[in-house]
Amino acid sequence: MDSVLSWSSDMSFSARLIQLRKQKGLTQQGLADAANIHVQQVKRYEAGTSEPSAEALRKLAKTFSISADWLLFEEGERTPSNEFLFLFEAINEFPDEEKNVIKEMLEGMIIKYQARKWLKN
Repeated sequence: MDSVLSWSSDMSFSARLIQLRKQKGLTQQGLADAANIHVQQVKRYEAGTSEPSAEALRKLAKTFSISADWLLFEEGERTPSNEFLFLFEAINEFPDEEKNVIKEMLEGMIIKYQARKWLKN
């Protein structure tokens, strides 16, 4: 089985979603059920006629245990600054429970930021 990280960086969101779904052995209905998203919406994402909301993106990423960035951005397009790399390296030394708290806080802050940004548009 291929690693998610070994896939082509030239793939669109829809192509990444299709390849990931197939790698996990899910049908469109199976993905919809697992992510609690309507199957018609999954079909639109895969056809490239619709983009997911922040909430739908979070559900998809959680279902596949990957980052939302992996679904949205090409490799290298979203590289953290050296300042953040240093912080992430330091956090990596924390106990798992504390890392999970930090991860949940960051995810919540990101969703809040994206929602505010979306509401402004």
